[in-house]
Amino acid sequence: MILGYKNTRQILITYSIVLSITVAGLLVRLSKWREFSVGLQVKTTIASIVLVVVMWESLRLVHRLLNKVYPFEVNLVKRMLIQISCGVGIGLTVRFIVYFFGEPALPFKLDSLFLAATWAIYMIVPTAINLGFISNYFIDRWKDSLVLAERLEKEKSQVQFDNLKNQLNPHFLFNALTSLNSLIFEDQKLASQFLQQLSKIYRYVLLNKDKNFVTLQTELDFIQHYISLLDTRFKDAIHFKIDIRDDARSQAIVPVTLQILIENALKHNVVDKTKPLTIEITSIGDYLVVSNNLQLRKRVETSNKLGLENLRSLYSFFSDKPVLIEPTTDRFYVKVPLI
Repeated sequence: MILGYKNTRQILITYSIVLSITVAGLLVRLSKWREFSVGLQVKTTIASIVLVVVMWESLRLVHRLLNKVYPFEVNLVKRMLIQISCGVGIGLTVRFIVYFFGEPALPFKLDSLFLAATWAIYMIVPTAINLGFISNYFIDRWKDSLVLAERLEKEKSQVQFDNLKNQLNPHFLFNALTSLNSLIFEDQKLASQFLQQLSKIYRYVLLNKDKNFVTLQTELDFIQHYISLLDTRFKDAIHFKIDIRDDARSQAIVPVTLQILIENALKHNVVDKTKPLTIEITSIGDYLVVSNNLQLRKRVETSNKLGLENLRSLYSFFSDKPVLIEPTTDRFYVKVPLI
């Protein structure tokens, strides 16, 4: 890291400005080319570069030091006045050194109007540089705040999604254990199969709880165990239809997305042999579509109405395409973007 610069772009911008100021001075001197020998021109150019770099780095050092000892958050106006005053002081000091030691070496005498103008120039230039430093500081803070806000929103969405999974799992486990208790007395072999499927479901959740993505095929393999449990619990009261394109199976989704969507359908709809709940899982374009026929419960005690919104919020950080929730008169569609 050169002189504390964060990246190559800052170095290029800094020394482009330094070079521009030096070239401006060179052009002024060329207007009096007859009075300047080649040797004096070279010496003056080198001295100009050194002085401009020293002034620039001095101003930048003051800026960085004040950021530590007296940041803008303490008192914005006072901090700006202190920094600009220090800059003016540095500029006037450089002006005094330049003309105290440099003027006697010139082959001609500078007129009083030009000398008076240089005092103003050496105050204006460092003030402009400091305003550039201050503007760049606030632009960087603004960018940092955007990144922080996005990260916090993502973390919030992830926490909400994790809470949703944690709510579903105990609810699902309670129903599963209730069904298992009945099966133990009715059909021990079926109860054993039911317990094996249940263990596979929780193994999947444990293996993937810290992953952002799994392939759709992995999720479909998992959901077959879940569907097997539901078939045992509800028998002919629930029907599933899965139709996924082969190329979509290699794309990714967030783990347990399908379980959450199916659980959501079960939670909000009546499941009865006389009115079977039909859940379809299909792929359309770059979307996974989960839909069910509508036969809404009159009351849903465990619903906080945030599940799908949390899912939508989480997917917004992983895909430019939104989660689409599209109810119709007879079916409820949720379209999740494949990643």
